[in-house]
Amino acid sequence: MTGWNTETLARSAGAGAVTIVSGAAFCVCGPAGDIEADRPHGVFFQDTRIVSTWAMSINDAPVEPLSALTPQPYRAVFVGRAGHTPGRADTPLVVERERRVGNGMREDITLRNYSRAAIECTVDFEIEADFADVFEVKDGRPRSKWDQSSWHDADRLMVESTFKNERRGVSVRAPGASITNHRLTYKIAVPAHGQWSTSINVTPMLAGQEVAVTFPTDQPLHESEPERRFVAWHSRIPIATLEDEEIEGVINRGQKDLGSLRIFDPSHPAREVVAAGAPWFMALFGRDSLLTSLMALPVDPSLALGTLQTLADLQGSTVTPLTAEEPGRILHEVRLGVDATVALGGGNVYYGTADATPLFVFLLGELTRWGLATEELAALLPHADRALEWIDKYGDRDGDGFVEYERTHELGLVNQGWKDSWDGINFADGTLAEPPIALCEVQGYVYSAYIARALLAKAIGRGEEVQHWADKAARLKTKFNESFWLPDRGYFAIALDRHKRPVDSCASNMGHCLWSGIVDEDKAPFVAERLLSPEMFTGWGVRTLASNMGAYNPASYHNGSVWPHDNALIAAGLMRYGFVEEAQKVIFGILQAANFFDGRLPELFCGFDRALYPEPVPYPNSCSPQAWAAATPFYLIRTLLRFDPCVPSNRVWLAPALPHDFGHLRVENVPLAGSRVSIEVSKQGVVVAGLRDDLILEREPRSISEEIRDLCR
Repeated sequence: MTGWNTETLARSAGAGAVTIVSGAAFCVCGPAGDIEADRPHGVFFQDTRIVSTWAMSINDAPVEPLSALTPQPYRAVFVGRAGHTPGRADTPLVVERERRVGNGMREDITLRNYSRAAIECTVDFEIEADFADVFEVKDGRPRSKWDQSSWHDADRLMVESTFKNERRGVSVRAPGASITNHRLTYKIAVPAHGQWSTSINVTPMLAGQEVAVTFPTDQPLHESEPERRFVAWHSRIPIATLEDEEIEGVINRGQKDLGSLRIFDPSHPAREVVAAGAPWFMALFGRDSLLTSLMALPVDPSLALGTLQTLADLQGSTVTPLTAEEPGRILHEVRLGVDATVALGGGNVYYGTADATPLFVFLLGELTRWGLATEELAALLPHADRALEWIDKYGDRDGDGFVEYERTHELGLVNQGWKDSWDGINFADGTLAEPPIALCEVQGYVYSAYIARALLAKAIGRGEEVQHWADKAARLKTKFNESFWLPDRGYFAIALDRHKRPVDSCASNMGHCLWSGIVDEDKAPFVAERLLSPEMFTGWGVRTLASNMGAYNPASYHNGSVWPHDNALIAAGLMRYGFVEEAQKVIFGILQAANFFDGRLPELFCGFDRALYPEPVPYPNSCSPQAWAAATPFYLIRTLLRFDPCVPSNRVWLAPALPHDFGHLRVENVPLAGSRVSIEVSKQGVVVAGLRDDLILEREPRSISEEIRDLCR
């Protein structure tokens, strides 16, 4: 997902760690609800840890955890009990901590006494705020550098710090507590068979002012912004009903997670974009947000529109080597922390990615296929053309027709495709490829961008431009198949290195080439065979790197692990070229793996063979929830349905390819061109309702060979 993710965190969040998210804010804590400063725990706001210690004790003893639930993505409920009471076999005090995260955190604490006598006790909360940058916390290296001060009044503790001329702080409101600089204390008596409750609000401060409180105590919780957004999201997304309840659960979990990963720009509150993943990547990423919103088109096309609009606003305009900005380039990552410049190469917006720019154009084309309004397309089209200009002028650095990357500053990313770890691109013998590097899948994305631009020309009535872009796509396809194909291996090289040598490792990236359509049809059977070979397919999914390669490691980040989103694109590519059984095998491997992660697909898991271990092995510190993993189930189902709308051509292709024993499937409320469509697949056949009258339903799969021909009619 991002080069900032390391093989493992320096310190584990601990067994049973709980993560809750709301927009760009999030909280990571232990199973009892406590936050420990020396772990990657905390309450985070604008990429800054505003709470580094949050520890509850009763009579100087920690609370024993019993249960931790997350009923909503932004809400957790921790149930525990007080420490041992002398003279009793079991403690009669049960503790409930209900936590919500938004602009800060609200915690509602309830102590219930199940004895026949009142119990007097002291409840303490230890509090620290180190204002560490999210990268420092993730990597286990927070360092004290802020000039910090704290003070308190009757019911509020305030901590404020200054660093790099920026003031950040936190306000803790705790009515009824005795407050010192690092502690809240309640001396209470809990009645027999009764309870005691209180609420604490933790609010960030910027430049000495508290930000708006998300969960004020004088407002009903159901009126809070996260709750309203959660309800609104679920009221408009599709409803999937499957005979297979486990797969239905995976889809529902993905919908909930995707909703929680939405972030909103205060300057454009109606725009929704998708953050890359919790806990460490609750920010806008070019590649991740584009691919996620593309896979989520059947759920909510407004995510794609908001992502395109936001990325367009931040599109590169100048040449700045420190941040890798170039005119027309689409960003890699946005960060808001004061220390973000250390992690991103010198700026809060970093542009060092090779694939986000063509993916921007591709997504605009896909959104147009789903019925993007004319005025919205007109506003985004100039940005698409600027992106295409970047491809020709800056992306293709040496004029050989391929997009390459090489970092422009020593703090930038070494690798700038989706496998952007430092060792992610290597030869079959394990030797690292040297930049400039031209990745195979990036050329596929560029091919898709050209096809998309031809479609956009047709959609706006500029027929004379269609052939121009179709010809560019055809020329790139020919050159790609000549330069990247390894006839003696039967697969595509993952890349060309600085000497234009094919980087000959067998990697999953070639599955993206199937997805984009850049692969010649005579080579596709060899690619499909290789992807489903024992060296590549684990039984749960396709590995990022074949097991007979020199750099293979099933417990690595990019060199042998299994990524759900990677497999979603591979399955779609296989289905696109007519390899139905192979696509089904990948799809159901991934969906079955989800059942071993409580129905939530993680960012990635280890690439051990299914015959070796009967359950998929988790990858340490994989993001969960993570955006393109959350969107994967929707794309897998769309692939099985072979559902391919093209509103500018007034056609919708639908030819379900469900296994015989799959059972009944119904999807209602699918957004398409201003209408809501229902699709029902059963043994009796396929029923479609709600399709616009001007759209022709084609009950067959769309042929790969028809794509350019259809555009040029």
